[in-house]
Amino acid sequence: MSQVLDTPPTPVPTPDVTDPAVLAARYGLTVSGARPSLGTYVSQLWQRRHFITAFSTAKLTSQYSQAKLGQVWQVATPLLNAAVYYFIFGVLMGTSRGVPDFVPFLVTGVFVWTFTQSSVMAGTRAISGSLGLVRALHFPRASLPISFCLQQLQQLLFSMCALVVILLCFGVPPSASWLLVIPALLLQFAFNTGLALITARIGAHTPDIAQLMPFLLRTWMYLSGVMWSLNHLIGDKDLPHIVIVLLRANPAAVYIDLMRFALIDSYTAGQLPPHVWPLALGWALLVGVGGFIYFWKAEETYGRG
Repeated sequence: MSQVLDTPPTPVPTPDVTDPAVLAARYGLTVSGARPSLGTYVSQLWQRRHFITAFSTAKLTSQYSQAKLGQVWQVATPLLNAAVYYFIFGVLMGTSRGVPDFVPFLVTGVFVWTFTQSSVMAGTRAISGSLGLVRALHFPRASLPISFCLQQLQQLLFSMCALVVILLCFGVPPSASWLLVIPALLLQFAFNTGLALITARIGAHTPDIAQLMPFLLRTWMYLSGVMWSLNHLIGDKDLPHIVIVLLRANPAAVYIDLMRFALIDSYTAGQLPPHVWPLALGWALLVGVGGFIYFWKAEETYGRG
């Protein structure tokens, strides 16, 4: 009995008040730049929608501010690209043979492809090229790639005005099918944004990807039927079935085909790949949603190191 009474009580460990984790918990501090939940992240982006649109418009306005022709270059640049491609592929290489309304066909392909190309390139540098802003302010980092894609969409709308003039000049009359441009562009915008978010995360941690991307995009362009008809290419070659399926399911080619079908009467439904609208929707959801989640997963790492 005396031994029991004489045994000293077991000491209760006291928390180390110098431990940063203990101090943070005591005063309600949280990790700076910690990744929020996906739902919270979407809500934060929606709250900053005015910043996203204003930032994209400001970038678009300042893009050619130092040039004497100013905003004229927004339309002149893709038109000059189309003229170069027409001379090389339409005249010298003869890819215009057998393609009705080749000039509208070519210009539509160039404009739609440029939208995807510019979005991806802008996304690649969205974080690495804006480190001052990323490190100075707290905001959802996805705002930057999304705003850059919105900037490219606005630029495409300027180019579409020139495209309408070209269509009318080459005898393509307005029709109800032109309204299909709206859902096609929305699906392409979702796809481009997801792709820009993917390349933004990669570019934030591997800046060298910006040097490699032009070569990858150029290869993708040649496989997307921008300057020639994929149907003629597939028909003239004895290609394996899997290669034909991959060429037809190419997302860039899918969105180009939809725009040509909407705008050019001679581009009929028979020239579209099978299940083109489900393909366009599937690519938009897969890359758009998947790219957003992929970018969000690394939210707390951007601008560090």
